[in-house]
Amino acid sequence: MIMKIISFNVNGIRSAINKGLFEWIYKENPDILCMQEIKACFNQIDTTSFRILGYNCQLIYSAQKKGYSGVAIFSKKYPNIYSFGINDSLFDNEGRVIRADFGDLTIICVYVPSGSSGIVRQTIKMNFLNAFITYILNLQFERSYLLICGDYNICRQSIDINHPERHIGVSGFLPEEREWFEQFIQCGFVDSFREFNKEINQYTWWSYRFNARIKNLGWRIDYHIITNNLKSRLKSAKILQEVEMSDHCPIVVEFLSNI
Repeated sequence: MIMKIISFNVNGIRSAINKGLFEWIYKENPDILCMQEIKACFNQIDTTSFRILGYNCQLIYSAQKKGYSGVAIFSKKYPNIYSFGINDSLFDNEGRVIRADFGDLTIICVYVPSGSSGIVRQTIKMNFLNAFITYILNLQFERSYLLICGDYNICRQSIDINHPERHIGVSGFLPEEREWFEQFIQCGFVDSFREFNKEINQYTWWSYRFNARIKNLGWRIDYHIITNNLKSRLKSAKILQEVEMSDHCPIVVEFLSNI
């Protein structure tokens, strides 16, 4: 059985709905849809339409601050186990992580903080990254097959950003952020997209300024990171750059599953 999993930073789920989100979901028909930056609480989301499309809506994790952050997982099958957060109130109050187990597979939907607004948020971002990797490594003791998808707010390598020489010292492309990412990968993970596509100009986010999307001056900051033991089951990984409901675009993976 082929399982299709899409991750999408919608930059406001209500805005995306107004731009055709449900029509697009119907067309793509993913088994699991992970969203970041939903910017809404449960009662502000049209869960009825999700249910009509066949999706479970119980995994919505909103930030305490209204209109901010938040993640969600919509799935056609109910998870065996699920949880919210990483047991750290500083980050969990911002609604940044959901875990859901489907058979032998654990899916983590993550929205890593941005550090672009200044040193305070950059420090919070680095603290989150350190707490998150500890959370993931501890989880591996009980769950062997992990898929960790979402908006990491980091370009892994120079190939993942337009004109890397222009972004030296910019949050999202800082040496310490990329070093963290490589350490993460070295812990037994695979960047699924790069297993299939090693080309340049493969981006998932574009600034709303300076016609960046039209010029394809983007960043690849959204990922499906999988454990090495899932690599043999991986069938495809793509970036859906043509989808324009957000400043991000969706990313998709397909692989063999037994659920």
